[in-house]
Amino acid sequence: MSTPFPFTAVVGQDDLRLALLLNAVSPAVGGVLVRGEKGTAKSTAVRALSALLPEVDVVSGCRFSCAPGSPDPACPDGPHEPGAFESRPARMVELPVGASEDRLVGALDIERALAEGVKAFEPGLLADAHRGILYVDEVNLLHDHLVDLLLDAAAMGASYVEREGVSVRHAARFLLVGTMNPEEGELRPQLLDRFGLTVEVAASREPDQRVEVVRRRLAYDDDPDGFATRWAGEEAAVRQRIVAARELLPQVRLGDGALRQIAATCAAFEVDGMRADIVMARTATALAAWAGRTDVLAEDVRQAALLALPHRRRRNPFDAPGLDEHKLDETLEEFSGDGDDDSEPDPDPDGGGPGGGGGQPAPDAGPQGGDTAARPETGEGGEPQASGSAERSPVRAAEPFRTKVLSVPGIGEGAAGRRSRARTEHGRTTGARRPQGKLSKLHLAATVQAAAPHQRARGRSGPGLVVRRDDLRQATREGREGNLVLFVVDASGSMAARQRMGAVKGAVLSLLLDAYQRRDKVGLVTFRGKDAQVALPPTSSVDAAAARLESLPTGGRTPLAAGLLKAHEVLRVERLRDPARRALVVVVTDGRATGGPEPVALAGRAARLFAAEQVASVVVDCESGPVRLGLAGQLAGELGGTAVTLDELRADSIAGLVRNVQGTSRRAA
Repeated sequence: MSTPFPFTAVVGQDDLRLALLLNAVSPAVGGVLVRGEKGTAKSTAVRALSALLPEVDVVSGCRFSCAPGSPDPACPDGPHEPGAFESRPARMVELPVGASEDRLVGALDIERALAEGVKAFEPGLLADAHRGILYVDEVNLLHDHLVDLLLDAAAMGASYVEREGVSVRHAARFLLVGTMNPEEGELRPQLLDRFGLTVEVAASREPDQRVEVVRRRLAYDDDPDGFATRWAGEEAAVRQRIVAARELLPQVRLGDGALRQIAATCAAFEVDGMRADIVMARTATALAAWAGRTDVLAEDVRQAALLALPHRRRRNPFDAPGLDEHKLDETLEEFSGDGDDDSEPDPDPDGGGPGGGGGQPAPDAGPQGGDTAARPETGEGGEPQASGSAERSPVRAAEPFRTKVLSVPGIGEGAAGRRSRARTEHGRTTGARRPQGKLSKLHLAATVQAAAPHQRARGRSGPGLVVRRDDLRQATREGREGNLVLFVVDASGSMAARQRMGAVKGAVLSLLLDAYQRRDKVGLVTFRGKDAQVALPPTSSVDAAAARLESLPTGGRTPLAAGLLKAHEVLRVERLRDPARRALVVVVTDGRATGGPEPVALAGRAARLFAAEQVASVVVDCESGPVRLGLAGQLAGELGGTAVTLDELRADSIAGLVRNVQGTSRRAA
């Protein structure tokens, strides 16, 4: 086993180290989510923390790490008699992104349960992580149902496994740490809220600090054991401090004054629910214990707010996490005289250890809506003509709205999501089949039906059913999948009227929000002037797509054929990377095509490529004015898809709530 990089040798990242240490002192804080760009020591710091945790005593032979003094009465390996125990280091268990549900929570042997009436249970990663650390790298890429199971177990301190009426429960208390790169997609706000603390990390811009990072890393790579030995003293000191803080924690007093400050802060920042108040209280208490105090001070409340609140203030994926520290100080000052806590808030507190101060910077105070959003320029008459239009500066998007559900027809087998019908591991049961490989979802009725005719031949003499492997039936289920939603946006001069382009961007932004909620991948192709470009390759980050859309300039001719051909190429490459994910192409245009020889005919031939491959598509018709040419409808016909106007795209329009895209995906069942 390789020697881990010492925790105390990590350069900078004070907030990250403090959040991890607070969870080591008090796992009740609820774990920590580490957000940041790649190469910022996220994984290094988490893996290094496990070496600082004190050893744990476990019942000898128990696969669920029961404590000898208070074993879990429901332990599947129990009951445990008083006696032999052993000490071992606290484990750090890593959950791979591609892990299955059975690998996470464990698996029951259904065949033995039916035939022999015994609970044969194989523990999963949650059992391995009990009384240790469960680390999920790239947690935002984990399937939603796995994240739900993970966070439920972390909140309840137990894991439940149920299969067709057979259930097993075991203790699962662990320090949960997740890391993610926001560029690869966001977690849903409901899941963000389940993490106790969140920290933002970024590489230092100070040359001296960057030099020290490189120096230490090279020294570690040259001689890991020797490097770890040089930091052994600092590691031992932090380990002892964790033990001392754990022992002091029950004695820490959270006074009424501190509680009022916590409640006032959560109310001032309008966080939803009561989880933030509870997490802040636990974090402030852990901060006091870490500092060696038995009273919670205002500086503890302030630091707890900086760690526990920023991610809970996000209302949609385009909101930047952050906290207005000036408003925080004003709130703490206003309530500093209440109750029995007379301490004053410290605008630059020292938390008594790594990461004494900090938090996240407040989001940029740039224009948010305001009177200048999507305002037409003075003197602008009608729409500019497609030819010869000068390039215009980017236009702000209009306010987003709730859109109709655009779904791909047929039944797919792609990644779990919420858009189109698909065969999935979770959902309503639609039938049964023979299992291919290991049985995971038993169809009990079909299994009994398959075994029943053979009971006499198998010599059944008692009430039990004689079940063999050939009798088992796997349940087939239907749920929803996430798709690749590829936006092809016309940014030419014919779209450049400011009010009109603002409405178009607002519509695309609305569709991006819908894609985020339905767990889709998104991509963005734009066309204007003489060519088309991939503004954003397919990604799970709708934040990135929204940013590219916001900065999109307009003007010039309308190379519609180039835009469609570029989108076709993007789909071809993406099919090789992710063949199970079906695509939905959303073309946002007024249907005009200009520039070059026979632009309309070229656009028609390009569109028929999508129809030939049965790619699901929809055209958002942006044509306006009293006289309409209907070009977008003609384009939709060539694509083999359907057309909707901007007004029809709204979910509250009279056209209804759901629209299935015409045409059948080439991978539809």
